[in-house]
Parts: sequence; structure tokens; C-alpha cells
Amino acid sequence: MSEGVDTVGMDTPPRLAVDRLLDDPETRIIVCCGAGGVGKTTTAAALGVRAAGRGRKAVVLTIDPARRLAQSMGIDSLDNTPRKVETVGAGDGELHAMMLDMKRTFDEIVEAHADGERARAILANPFYQSLSAGFAGTQEYMAMEKLGQLRARDDWDLIIVDTPPSRSALDFLDAPKRLGSFLDGKFIRVLMAPAKVGGRAGMKFLNVGMSMMTGTLSKLMGASLLKDVQTFVAAMDTMFGGFRTRADATFRLLQAPGTAFLVVAAPEPDALREAAYFVERLAAERMPLAGLVLNRVHGSGADQLSAERALAAAENLEEGGIVDQESGKAGLRDSGAEPTEPAEPTETDRTANPPETGSPGTEGDTAVVDRITAGLLRLHAERMQVIAREQRTRDRFTSLHPEVAVAEVAALPGDVHDLAGLRAIGERLAAGVPAGA
Repeated sequence: MSEGVDTVGMDTPPRLAVDRLLDDPETRIIVCCGAGGVGKTTTAAALGVRAAGRGRKAVVLTIDPARRLAQSMGIDSLDNTPRKVETVGAGDGELHAMMLDMKRTFDEIVEAHADGERARAILANPFYQSLSAGFAGTQEYMAMEKLGQLRARDDWDLIIVDTPPSRSALDFLDAPKRLGSFLDGKFIRVLMAPAKVGGRAGMKFLNVGMSMMTGTLSKLMGASLLKDVQTFVAAMDTMFGGFRTRADATFRLLQAPGTAFLVVAAPEPDALREAAYFVERLAAERMPLAGLVLNRVHGSGADQLSAERALAAAENLEEGGIVDQESGKAGLRDSGAEPTEPAEPTETDRTANPPETGSPGTEGDTAVVDRITAGLLRLHAERMQVIAREQRTRDRFTSLHPEVAVAEVAALPGDVHDLAGLRAIGERLAAGVPAGA
């Protein structure tokens, strides 16, 4: 049995043991990945809070543009430098948090690998400014660079990464390779050829090459573009190989035993379809998958009452009380039986149960209660239908990947805005099952 997994019955997937994963000193990197809008940022932050509370020195790296993480952790703002979150750790535990600044990370790489004069020339170059701010895949590549930097510092024994909100969760793995290919020396020299040729022929050749790149580069037109490319390549020539080398090193780091991937999803068909695709891709890349975090799962403390029975009871109440509310037996008005005369109350009965006075409208009050009860029964039926639909969706994923450990997190009534909310999410992650299940 692998670390971080509890086995259960044959009909259910193994349960993801989150606390075991966080407590394992061999776990140095946790990568939260998945489709957009499934709670990756909240999951990463909650894991960081819980890990620090259990004695780990953790840092959370987020790439979420909504910047909810800083608010939840009580920090005014996050930037490219890890900031300590107060009142989180227990004993030696600590938590730091940071938000990736894509351009600043690129600038730091230039400043670290070029002398002062060359670094200034690169940073001021318009071509470099467009590349560092908007080239497709730059954000994902810089996330990998920052991860490598954090791991090299060895200031934390656990790094938790919130992957970029991309159209496809696979972009986090693919984009660094794409940018590394672009920055490969041979490809750059092909782009440099027209700058050496000059004139209209050179510009025509350059435009053919630029057609493969993003809209950001297409905005840089005219003769000045040739000069910017030439200046950029001349200044960066000695650095191109370093980008590819570091990208490859970080990719190997993600394959190492100390790394654990958590695929985050919601119990919805599109999100779990993406999760299944990601699970298969991680296996193909030989990257260690810890399990699936299934967020916003609905549960009920009254799941013994099925949706069908709840709807039937609601209809009975709305149709005038087919069910006798006093005796709990079926009414006799349609049975053909003669009603029984009530017994004359004795003096003892009159003394123990005096007649009610001053309470008119009893029948009206009962009707109101019946309507409220019927409404609650219908709400319960809707909840049970949602639960059944989510269960069918989970079962489809489990049938495809029965080996993947799962932790289910109950849906909350609102968003998480503080440390208390993150702790509550962490507790639900550790429990691994939704409330009421």
C-alpha cells in the first residue's frame, strides 16, 4: 500500500489520507492541479495551513490572478517574495505564502545570469518586455522556475504549488517545454537570419517565422522589430541553454519520489473528465500521483429519506392531508368504513385536558405548517437528486481509475475568506468524506 492511501471496500475507491501525506518528511513538494474553477487555490492554501499546524515548515506558491489567498491568510498583499503567515504553525511549524510575479521572475533570471550592463540592456529591450509579459506559456514556465528556486533554497521542508488557471490543466506540463523550445539557441538563430539579411526580403522571411507566435509578438512591426530582435538575441545568446537546462531539471524534480500531485476537481462531468485525462497524463509522464481531491461534494444527514419518498410525502400534505397526522395511519374517508363515535370524556379527562380557549385559527396554523413541511420535503428531494447525480459522476471516474485515492470535501454555504475557513477546509480534507456521508 502506498503512502497517503487508506484502503477500503472493493466497491469504493481507496481514501486519500491527507494527514499522512502532509506528515511524511519525505514529501517535499505537493502540486495541486486541475481544471479552472474547481478550488485549486483554496485547496493549496488549506493544505499549507494544516501542514504548518502539524509542524511542517511550508510555503504556498499560488498563481491565482484573483488573489484570494492573501485575503484568506490575513496578509495585505502577496508578491514574488515569500511572506510569513502569523499564528498558524504549531511548535516548529511555519507557513509562508507568495504569488508568482511572472515578469519579475523572468527579470530575476536575467539579473542572476548576466553581468550588470548586459542585464540592463536585456531588461530595457522592447522584444524582451513583450516576451516576459505575454508570451504563451511564460506563466507556466516561470512557475516551474520559481519552484526550482524555492527547492534550491531549502528554507522549507514542504512546497505547495497552486498551478496556473489554464484552459487545460495539461498546460502546466506542456508550456515549459514549448517556451524552452522557443528559447533554444538554434531556433533563435533562425529568427536572427532575416535581421542579418536586411531589406524587404528579410522582413518577409521574418514575418513567416512570426506567424507561428502569439498576438503579442505580432504587434511589433516594422524595421524596429528587426533591431529589437537582433539586440535581444545578441544580449541573451549565452543564456538560452540555461533556460532549457533548468526546465529539464525542474521537470525531473516533479518526477522525483518526494513530489506528490493532487488532482483537484468538482463532482461535475467536465471537471472529472479533465481530471481523468490528467491522471492518465501524469502516469504517462511517470509523475507521482497522490490522489484526487473532490471539492464541493453535497451530503445529507437524512439520506435515509429518499427523494421519491420525500416528494410523495410533500404531495400528500399539499393535497389536503391524505395521511392522518394525529394517528399516523391512513385516513378512512375513502375506505368505506364507518367512523367511530368518540367516547364521552370522563371527569378525569376534563381535568387533565381542559378545552383550549383563546386560540382561534388552529386549522389555519396547521395548513401553514403543512405547506412549510411540504416545501422542506421538496428541498430535501432536490438535495438527494443532486447527491445521486454526483455519485453517478464519481462512479464513472472510479470505474476508469479505481486505483486513485479520493478525498471528498463537503460543499460550504459560502466562500472562504479567513484562516478559520482554511482550517475548516483542512479538517474536511483530512476526514476525506463529505459531511453527512
